[in-house]
Amino acid sequence: MKTRKNKLNPPKILVLGFASIILLGAFLLTLPIATENGEGLSLLDALFTATSATCVTGLVVVDTGDTFSTFGELVILSLIQVGGLGFMTFATFLFVLLGKKISFKERMLLKEAFNNSSFAGMVKLVKRILLFTIIVEGIGGIILAIRFSFDMEIEKAIYFGFFHAISNFNNAGFDLMGDFNGLTSYVDDPTVVLTICALITIGGLGFIVMNEIYDYKRTKRLSLHSKVVLVTTVILTVGAAFVIFIFEFHNSKTLGPLSDTGKILGSFYQAVAPRTAGSNTLPIGDLTHPALFLIIFLMFIGAGSGSTAGGIKITTFAVLMAAVWSQLRGRNSVVLFKRGIVMETVLKAMTVAFCGLTIVVVVTMLLSITEEGHEFIVYLFEATSAFGTVGLSMGLTPELSPLGRLIIILAMFAGRLGPLTIAFSIAKQQKNTHFHHPKGNVMIG
Repeated sequence: MKTRKNKLNPPKILVLGFASIILLGAFLLTLPIATENGEGLSLLDALFTATSATCVTGLVVVDTGDTFSTFGELVILSLIQVGGLGFMTFATFLFVLLGKKISFKERMLLKEAFNNSSFAGMVKLVKRILLFTIIVEGIGGIILAIRFSFDMEIEKAIYFGFFHAISNFNNAGFDLMGDFNGLTSYVDDPTVVLTICALITIGGLGFIVMNEIYDYKRTKRLSLHSKVVLVTTVILTVGAAFVIFIFEFHNSKTLGPLSDTGKILGSFYQAVAPRTAGSNTLPIGDLTHPALFLIIFLMFIGAGSGSTAGGIKITTFAVLMAAVWSQLRGRNSVVLFKRGIVMETVLKAMTVAFCGLTIVVVVTMLLSITEEGHEFIVYLFEATSAFGTVGLSMGLTPELSPLGRLIIILAMFAGRLGPLTIAFSIAKQQKNTHFHHPKGNVMIG
């Protein structure tokens, strides 16, 4: 008699792995040692914070700097690092240190975790990722620590410097400045702004892209994926900074009082952070509605595939734009950088975008029911920020009801792992069909 084994596929393992890390983090944050008042967080607030940290979001129901003890902050920082790089990265590194051979199944898990098209060379990639992460976070932490040392004691400056470097490289957006103000006091400081923007951008490119850039001197080539990520990142960042500069130039609550340099730095930072770091140097609630709508758009797109960021990913956005452009020009093929995009990729991009849009619409609708007394854009902003694992908020997060917090927890979880990964993790594997349905046609437009 044959026994049927219920084997877990890679997406299921990723979902269960992230869920386990979140639950462990939530438990640690409920301990009395985790908070300044010695009482620990409530279970729901601990679950919200652990999810936000592991999913590298940055939405907070309590202020990080004022609420948590050093132990609690280090728990959050550990969750950010593990969640940003992925628990499979750390597991693989541990196996390598112990001399354990990495199996084919584990390589497949790494392939799924990094959204890579091939599992070849994954262990070598993991080693590079960890080394690169240490170097980038180390350089960023040193620069920020030196700058913060002019405003606080050296020990605190070092701690703050490395905390914010790790948080922003992993696109998390957690900060220790207190009172939910973010980095607004450094809005016109070029050292802080440019360093954190660099950390956010590098972390959001994706590890596959960073690996190809590292090898460029030897290979003299970049893949189509890397070209799309790099070019789209530049276009979105520069374009968004210019638009925010125009929209907020005369706003007395944001860019208005700043010098010309401060206006440029403020606009640039707020163009980079929504994809998808979540820290801010401008008060989000005081931005004009056009600027807020642009930020919602940026949060929904996110950054590079296989990176620490969320959203539908800029490659998805680029493929969709290329598909629309091809249709408008009456072409049957979708082309990017003189390379034809296979229809399977186009359909996958459409599916990811539609699933993401559905999540945002549903969460927005639910928040408008559970949380009353706010403008519609506040609900839309919160929902998009949670799905895009951004962490920006117009002030709704600390006021969320228990049901509202559960809704945002699920949105952050779905946004970090991706709609397709979660769908594949719970769906039964379909057998290949050996027949085709007759073709039909419907009118479009």
